[in-house]
Amino acid sequence: MTERHHLLVHGETFAAVGDGGDISGVRGVGSPDGLFVRDARHLSRWQLTVDGAVPEALTPVADGDTARCVLVPRGGRQEPPAYTLFREQAVGDGSFVESLRVTSNLPTPTTVRLAITADADFTDQFELRSDHRTYSKTGATRSRHVLDHGLEFTYQRGEWRSRTTVSAEPAPDAVEETGTGARRLVWTLDLDPHGTAELALRVMARPHGDKRALRVPRSPAALNDQLIALEGEFVEGVSFPTGWPELAAACARGLADLASLQIPARGLDGEEVRVPAAGAPWFLTLLGRDALLTSLFALPYRPALAAATLPALAATQAEETGTASVAQPGKIVHEVRHGELAHFGQVPYGRYYGSVDATPLFLVLLGAYMEHTGDVALARRLEPHARAAVAWMLDHGGLTSRGYLVYRADRGGLANQNWKDSPGAICRADGTRPSGPVMAAGAQGYAYDALRRTAGLSRTVWADETYAALLEQAAGDLRDRFQRDFWMPEHSFPALALDGEGRQVDALASDAGHLLWSGLLDKEYGELVGRRLLEPDFFSGWGVRTLAADQPAYHPLSYHRGSVWPHDNALITLGLARYGLHDEARTVAHALVEAATTTGHRLPEVLAGYGRDTHPEPVPYPHACVRESRSATAPLALLTAVGGA
Repeated sequence: MTERHHLLVHGETFAAVGDGGDISGVRGVGSPDGLFVRDARHLSRWQLTVDGAVPEALTPVADGDTARCVLVPRGGRQEPPAYTLFREQAVGDGSFVESLRVTSNLPTPTTVRLAITADADFTDQFELRSDHRTYSKTGATRSRHVLDHGLEFTYQRGEWRSRTTVSAEPAPDAVEETGTGARRLVWTLDLDPHGTAELALRVMARPHGDKRALRVPRSPAALNDQLIALEGEFVEGVSFPTGWPELAAACARGLADLASLQIPARGLDGEEVRVPAAGAPWFLTLLGRDALLTSLFALPYRPALAAATLPALAATQAEETGTASVAQPGKIVHEVRHGELAHFGQVPYGRYYGSVDATPLFLVLLGAYMEHTGDVALARRLEPHARAAVAWMLDHGGLTSRGYLVYRADRGGLANQNWKDSPGAICRADGTRPSGPVMAAGAQGYAYDALRRTAGLSRTVWADETYAALLEQAAGDLRDRFQRDFWMPEHSFPALALDGEGRQVDALASDAGHLLWSGLLDKEYGELVGRRLLEPDFFSGWGVRTLAADQPAYHPLSYHRGSVWPHDNALITLGLARYGLHDEARTVAHALVEAATTTGHRLPEVLAGYGRDTHPEPVPYPHACVRESRSATAPLALLTAVGGA
């Protein structure tokens, strides 16, 4: 890509625009370019020209909820710009709105020919990923229709229908064909001396099956007001630390970002709830693990997130076995997609269950929510779903037959099904991958915590002492087995995983910190692990690396083999505090907050693993989600772990 992309996010809708506010439709390896709603690109071109030329950005788009830029015609020092363009854009629920003002800089009347070239290719987001896959779309047709105040793009493939409507005020003087499928909306504007003309452009996206009666606001300012009000609701009432203003700012920024990442889902009785999407741009959808961890981090401050997430995931809990979807009875969904390829079964992610840890995390959140709120009604309502989740862990999950939660690589989906789900993320210290089924360390910690918390629910809410005792026994047995099978005495550290033969996958990885959060390790082991995570090969100065840097497998720009993840570090910090390692917890918390301070108090999905001793500012990971729900709530987890220290 030749320029940066700037993300505008509102629920299931996001736009990625360039420095000058254009959408080029060029396929890159980073952020997808366009206007997207529910996994489909509803604008693939949106390019401004004035008098036939592309203006240059005098003030490029800056990060924010509204894209604003100032443009002028290209020229030299001897040719002052004849006009200046002020461009403002925002997204709403299924909409994109632009206000365009052109001001003459001349003392005489002038005429300006302004044009917007627009197109909608309705490409599925999975087609834009750089995985070299292609998808057949037999019978698909696109059409374009000129309307009184703009034009409409439509797409059809069998029963699948989508459309994008562009309207303008004033209406364009002409709508021209371009020879490429795009259409050019043209205005001829007569400007008085130093006069101004304004255009209002509104785009409404209608994904397949969307029958809502939506109204597109008239201006970006109106959309921005809506988002500011929503962000205010999320921040209101949260007590931020007065003695640590940087953490307070990171918490406020995270809650504001979380407000824009709320998407609709259905609860157990079909009721609409709002749940946190995983992140923009690639994962603006419900991911079980992400929504659960986000809700856990926010639980002391925004328990309503958990109250929405739990029934939404219960409503999608698997009831039968599915080969392509990796579904098994009682399993909690990993990913829900609404796009064309998922609809036609060309990707398995319509409802995809390729996660070994979403199911125990569902139980952890349910138990934690009940402890925090005392909401007995929800705990009783979800009792059948909780029991089904426990049954999955004991049966299909592998706790009874293998002694641990187990996953197997899914050829059509994910090779790894724990939080480090990229290919090669689970590896030995030398970088080689284990063969056969995998028993990842972190998932065992979640299972232990899930069994204990569900035992508490069974005893206090469901009045089933026998079931509670069974779960407590299972948790105790898991703890004993784990410390016997995973602990590496030569490293005083647990293995990252066991392979199909029960052999230790010996990489030293940050997942050990999750075991502190879950309480799986004895106090002596836990203290050894906590202190080890703060050694220089693990701790970059901006956080704990996913892999210790003195191993051949380490790479500072690998997604899961050397990078620094804020949510990973949030779990580690909570775990350090749980084991009484408060100085270490404060060290990690201060590092993350200082990293956030360098980027406007916003933590990205992931940072590169380069050390602070050689790089005085955190190095961004090139393909990270800019807004990610777990990272948005990571500062809240830090606040829980260390307070305002």
